[in-house]
Amino acid sequence: MTKDLATLDQQLAEVAADVAHALVARRETIVVVESSAGGLISSALLSQAGASTYFLGGAVVYTAASREALLGITLDDMQGMRSASEPYAQLLARTARARLGAGWCLAETGAAGPSGNRYGDAAGHACLAIDGPTAVEVQTLETGSGDRAANMRVFAITALAMLAKAL
Repeated sequence: MTKDLATLDQQLAEVAADVAHALVARRETIVVVESSAGGLISSALLSQAGASTYFLGGAVVYTAASREALLGITLDDMQGMRSASEPYAQLLARTARARLGAGWCLAETGAAGPSGNRYGDAAGHACLAIDGPTAVEVQTLETGSGDRAANMRVFAITALAMLAKAL
Protein backbone atom coordinates (compact mmCIF):
# COMPACT_ATOMS: atom_id res chain seq x y z
CA MET A 1 0.00 0.00 0.00
CA THR A 2 1.55 3.26 -1.03
CA LYS A 3 -0.72 5.65 0.84
CA ASP A 4 -0.17 6.37 4.52
CA LEU A 5 -2.94 5.98 7.08
CA ALA A 6 -3.42 9.74 7.48
CA THR A 7 -4.11 10.11 3.76
CA LEU A 8 -6.53 7.18 3.86
CA ASP A 9 -8.27 8.63 6.91
CA GLN A 10 -8.73 11.93 5.06
CA GLN A 11 -10.17 10.13 2.04
CA LEU A 12 -12.51 8.20 4.32
CA ALA A 13 -13.78 11.39 5.97
CA GLU A 14 -14.34 13.03 2.57
CA VAL A 15 -16.33 10.18 1.04
CA ALA A 16 -18.35 9.79 4.26
CA ALA A 17 -19.23 13.48 4.08
CA ASP A 18 -20.40 13.04 0.49
CA VAL A 19 -22.62 10.11 1.47
CA ALA A 20 -23.98 11.92 4.53
CA HIS A 21 -24.89 15.00 2.49
CA ALA A 22 -26.62 12.86 -0.14
CA LEU A 23 -28.61 10.90 2.44
CA VAL A 24 -29.71 14.08 4.22
CA ALA A 25 -30.67 15.78 0.95
CA ARG A 26 -32.66 12.73 -0.14
CA ARG A 27 -34.18 12.22 3.34
CA GLU A 28 -33.06 8.60 3.28
CA THR A 29 -31.67 6.28 5.92
CA ILE A 30 -28.91 3.68 6.10
CA VAL A 31 -27.82 0.67 8.10
CA VAL A 32 -24.28 -0.72 7.89
CA VAL A 33 -23.02 -4.28 8.35
CA GLU A 34 -19.27 -4.70 8.52
CA SER A 35 -16.81 -7.48 9.12
CA SER A 36 -13.19 -6.85 8.24
CA ALA A 37 -13.63 -3.04 8.12
CA GLY A 38 -14.21 -3.35 11.86
CA GLY A 39 -16.65 -0.48 12.28
CA LEU A 40 -14.78 2.11 10.22
CA ILE A 41 -17.69 2.58 7.81
CA SER A 42 -20.14 3.24 10.64
CA SER A 43 -17.66 5.45 12.45
CA ALA A 44 -17.05 7.55 9.34
CA LEU A 45 -20.78 8.06 8.80
CA LEU A 46 -21.44 8.78 12.47
CA SER A 47 -18.67 11.39 12.58
CA GLN A 48 -20.71 13.57 10.22
CA ALA A 49 -23.01 16.26 11.61
CA GLY A 50 -26.64 15.24 11.34
CA ALA A 51 -25.92 11.50 11.51
CA SER A 52 -29.00 10.94 13.64
CA THR A 53 -31.20 11.88 10.67
CA TYR A 54 -29.89 9.11 8.40
CA PHE A 55 -27.99 6.47 10.41
CA LEU A 56 -30.32 3.81 11.82
CA GLY A 57 -27.68 1.41 13.11
CA GLY A 58 -24.76 -0.76 12.36
CA ALA A 59 -23.12 -4.01 13.36
CA VAL A 60 -19.71 -5.56 13.16
CA VAL A 61 -20.60 -9.12 12.21
CA TYR A 62 -17.29 -10.90 12.66
CA THR A 63 -18.38 -14.40 13.63
CA ALA A 64 -21.14 -16.89 12.91
CA ALA A 65 -22.46 -16.29 16.44
CA SER A 66 -22.74 -12.53 15.87
CA ARG A 67 -24.29 -13.07 12.44
CA GLU A 68 -27.06 -15.20 13.94
CA ALA A 69 -27.57 -13.10 17.08
CA LEU A 70 -27.54 -9.68 15.41
CA LEU A 71 -29.08 -10.44 12.01
CA GLY A 72 -30.90 -13.73 12.53
CA ILE A 73 -29.02 -15.33 9.64
CA THR A 74 -28.73 -19.07 10.26
CA LEU A 75 -26.62 -21.76 8.60
CA ASP A 76 -29.74 -22.79 6.68
CA ASP A 77 -29.98 -19.24 5.26
CA MET A 78 -26.39 -19.60 4.06
CA GLN A 79 -26.85 -22.84 2.11
CA GLY A 80 -24.53 -22.80 -0.89
CA MET A 81 -22.56 -19.71 0.15
CA ARG A 82 -19.59 -18.85 2.30
CA SER A 83 -18.49 -15.78 4.18
CA ALA A 84 -16.33 -13.23 2.34
CA SER A 85 -18.24 -13.78 -0.91
CA GLU A 86 -20.51 -11.61 -3.03
CA PRO A 87 -23.65 -13.67 -2.29
CA TYR A 88 -22.93 -13.42 1.44
CA ALA A 89 -22.42 -9.64 1.24
CA GLN A 90 -25.75 -9.37 -0.59
CA LEU A 91 -27.46 -11.49 2.07
CA LEU A 92 -26.07 -9.25 4.83
CA ALA A 93 -27.24 -6.10 3.04
CA ARG A 94 -30.70 -7.39 2.20
CA THR A 95 -31.27 -8.81 5.70
CA ALA A 96 -30.06 -5.78 7.66
CA ARG A 97 -31.98 -3.34 5.48
CA ALA A 98 -35.20 -5.29 6.02
CA ARG A 99 -34.66 -5.79 9.76
CA LEU A 100 -34.12 -2.09 10.43
CA GLY A 101 -36.46 -0.74 7.77
CA ALA A 102 -33.69 1.36 6.26
CA GLY A 103 -33.71 2.92 2.83
CA TRP A 104 -30.19 1.64 2.21
CA CYS A 105 -27.77 -0.93 3.55
CA LEU A 106 -24.06 -1.09 2.95
CA ALA A 107 -22.41 -4.42 3.78
CA GLU A 108 -18.75 -5.46 3.79
CA THR A 109 -17.08 -8.82 4.40
CA GLY A 110 -13.52 -9.91 3.75
CA ALA A 111 -10.00 -10.54 4.96
CA ALA A 112 -8.08 -7.49 6.16
CA GLY A 113 -4.80 -9.27 6.81
CA PRO A 114 -2.00 -9.70 7.47
CA SER A 115 -2.89 -13.14 6.13
CA GLY A 116 -5.84 -14.47 4.18
CA ASN A 117 -8.94 -16.17 5.52
CA ARG A 118 -9.80 -19.85 5.93
CA TYR A 119 -11.71 -19.83 2.62
CA GLY A 120 -8.57 -19.22 0.59
CA ASP A 121 -9.00 -15.49 0.01
CA ALA A 122 -5.81 -13.45 0.20
CA ALA A 123 -5.33 -10.57 2.60
CA GLY A 124 -6.87 -7.48 1.07
CA HIS A 125 -9.95 -9.32 -0.23
CA ALA A 126 -13.35 -7.75 0.44
CA CYS A 127 -16.85 -8.14 -0.93
CA LEU A 128 -19.06 -5.07 -0.75
CA ALA A 129 -22.81 -4.88 -1.26
CA ILE A 130 -25.44 -2.16 -1.45
CA ASP A 131 -29.14 -2.83 -1.09
CA GLY A 132 -31.35 0.19 -1.69
CA PRO A 133 -34.48 1.51 -3.34
CA THR A 134 -32.75 2.35 -6.62
CA ALA A 135 -29.70 0.11 -6.61
CA VAL A 136 -28.59 -3.37 -5.67
CA GLU A 137 -24.91 -3.77 -6.33
CA VAL A 138 -22.03 -6.00 -5.31
CA GLN A 139 -18.31 -5.64 -5.86
CA THR A 140 -15.19 -7.62 -5.00
CA LEU A 141 -12.07 -5.71 -4.07
CA GLU A 142 -8.51 -7.09 -3.99
CA THR A 143 -5.85 -4.71 -2.65
CA GLY A 144 -2.95 -7.14 -2.96
CA SER A 145 -1.66 -5.97 0.41
CA GLY A 146 -1.26 -7.60 3.82
CA ASP A 147 -1.37 -4.22 5.63
CA ARG A 148 -4.35 -4.79 7.92
CA ALA A 149 -4.90 -1.17 9.00
CA ALA A 150 -4.60 0.19 5.47
CA ASN A 151 -6.85 -2.55 4.05
CA MET A 152 -9.56 -1.77 6.59
CA ARG A 153 -9.54 1.86 5.47
CA VAL A 154 -9.49 0.99 1.78
CA PHE A 155 -12.45 -1.36 2.29
CA ALA A 156 -14.39 1.43 4.03
CA ILE A 157 -13.46 4.07 1.44
CA THR A 158 -14.37 1.80 -1.47
CA ALA A 159 -17.68 0.78 0.10
CA LEU A 160 -18.68 4.38 0.78
CA ALA A 161 -17.59 5.47 -2.69
CA MET A 162 -19.75 2.72 -4.19
CA LEU A 163 -22.69 3.98 -2.15
CA ALA A 164 -22.00 7.61 -3.07
CA LYS A 165 -22.15 6.66 -6.75
CA ALA A 166 -25.45 4.82 -6.23
CA LEU A 167 -26.96 7.81 -4.43
